[in-house]
Amino acid sequence: MKVLISSIGSRGDVQPILALALELKKLGHDASLCVAPNFKEWVESYGITCIPIGPDLRKLTGGTLPAKPVLPPQEQLQQMADQSVRTQFQVIAEAAHGCDLILATGALQIATRSIAEFQKVPYVFGAYCPAVLPSPHYPPPKMGGHYSFSLPETENLQLWEKNEEEFNSRFGATLNEERTKLGLEPVPSVQPHIFTDRPWLAADKVLAPVLPRSGLDVIQTGAWMLHDKTPLPHDLEYFLNDGPPPIYLGFGSMRASEQTPDLLIEAVRALGFRSILHQGWANLMPSDNRNDCLSVDDVNHEMLFARVAAIVHHGGAGTTTAAARAGRPQVIIPHNYDQFYWAHCVQELGVGVSGPQGDDLTVNTLLQALGECLRPELTTRAQALASRMELHGARITAERLVNEFG
Repeated sequence: MKVLISSIGSRGDVQPILALALELKKLGHDASLCVAPNFKEWVESYGITCIPIGPDLRKLTGGTLPAKPVLPPQEQLQQMADQSVRTQFQVIAEAAHGCDLILATGALQIATRSIAEFQKVPYVFGAYCPAVLPSPHYPPPKMGGHYSFSLPETENLQLWEKNEEEFNSRFGATLNEERTKLGLEPVPSVQPHIFTDRPWLAADKVLAPVLPRSGLDVIQTGAWMLHDKTPLPHDLEYFLNDGPPPIYLGFGSMRASEQTPDLLIEAVRALGFRSILHQGWANLMPSDNRNDCLSVDDVNHEMLFARVAAIVHHGGAGTTTAAARAGRPQVIIPHNYDQFYWAHCVQELGVGVSGPQGDDLTVNTLLQALGECLRPELTTRAQALASRMELHGARITAERLVNEFG
């Protein structure tokens, strides 16, 4: 079986489908990835074919956050959305030629189902977070903020309806224009078309249980985690062995202000801990050369997280799951979209803290969040939760895909 797996996003979007592609390869099937060009070399280092799509995401979204971020005008955002859809129709259609199955992850996979329909092959949609899928039990994620998680079901449903309307306004016309070129009928609504009525959910049932929802038959497989055997760099090994467990600090592909690195480190120092600072796409670096903080580039989270005292991060699905699997308490400082859901999850489970965000992130507020996170009972609960988590979600998914579509 030849499978194309497509995802548009940062490393947190790509790493799970790389894990799935490797499991499909173990079963004797050919899986290729269609992802941002930033990850082509990395994906191909595992022997998986990679077809780049879209712009360099790090240039587009990485770097230092300006003091007062300015959003592009609506007209420019619409042009970017239109171009993204047209690029998907072109690149994914070519990549999918001769495939027996197309799997898409992420809510911005606007074109992928249409391409599968045109090429008459099965299509599967995968989500990394339950909150991406419509439900009366929580509001939709949104860019640049979040809704309360204590809203009544009727209000949540109203927000989902509004979210669907916004998707239609942004993507509907271009999607149906491209479908018409292929001789396909227009779709009445973009989101239900992308998600299907049988989405697959690559999230752990213990960490993020899927709640009952009308109209969707959700297949929850467990998170698709890459079992990485890459050793930690020598300087990181030396640092870990040279003192008590440090605190990990990192925001992945998120932007951050120039003050962020020192703010994070100062809060950790105030508690008497050493720190490991992940540079990420914001290029976070300490302003001094003291030996109680080590700055690192991308490293193996599976190897590292079990050896730290706590993990402070942005709340991406992959980082949250990796921290939970390591049995370590976490402080999530959410920046965008589903990260607020993950912060809410760890707080509700008592295995972490939903930390300060935006202008509320100061040395004192982070110090308070870390103090709560480092309480022994949180570590105990985190270790108990880790023992119940599914370790082989990618393998389970690969086997089920083969059984259903192979």
